[in-house]
Amino acid sequence: MSNNSLEPLGEKPMTDPLNSPYPVPWEWINDTHAKVSSTVGTGLRYYRSPSLISTNGQYAAYSRIELQIQPELARCRVSSVMFVENLKTGDLQTVAAASPLAESGMYASDDTDMSGTIAILVPVSWNQQDSRVLAREFEALFNSSDMSDYAVIWDKNDNYTYTVAPARSLYTHAVLLGWSQVYPGQVLFRAGHLGDRHWPLCAVDVTGQTTTVSQDKPLVFGTQASTDWIEPKTRF
Repeated sequence: MSNNSLEPLGEKPMTDPLNSPYPVPWEWINDTHAKVSSTVGTGLRYYRSPSLISTNGQYAAYSRIELQIQPELARCRVSSVMFVENLKTGDLQTVAAASPLAESGMYASDDTDMSGTIAILVPVSWNQQDSRVLAREFEALFNSSDMSDYAVIWDKNDNYTYTVAPARSLYTHAVLLGWSQVYPGQVLFRAGHLGDRHWPLCAVDVTGQTTTVSQDKPLVFGTQASTDWIEPKTRF
């Protein structure tokens, strides 16, 4: 991956800001902002990701993305929450990730002012036992090259959510790839610094312990069952 492709968000059309294999709905964000800001000016719009079905067919994971629209794109806010649905009973489990960049101080110091921030969850994979869901947490600032991936792991047995990323000293940008094949149960990233031609692979466990690996391939489990849809929010 070449990080020379990273551009300030909102300055040109793109499929995914980090060229991730699990893209965020960036085209929908831009198109929706353009439509609403040119008509009513402000508003809320919702988008639901495709469902990721567990290997045993019993559970579906999907996320709802909320776009808070302001006339200026740099003042908009994108947030999300993931749901895990028991397809037999219809029960929903809500999975809300931490906001690592906000906690690190990149966002506004006033917790009530989160305008211009982006935090999008995208389901990526179940594990082989269907006991954990791995999701991509893309966090960024509009009109900025400040962006990176985090891994969100929800453990069904413990009903606990882990948010992990490679050791910060290793990179300015990280891209989530899937589960590590070399280190089972850990998450595989490609991470590097802006301007570097080569971004090394690294495996990260739930505590954040990071191991650089020379040869590894991402593993993903589950089946994408449906296309995404926009509105309404009544399902949630």
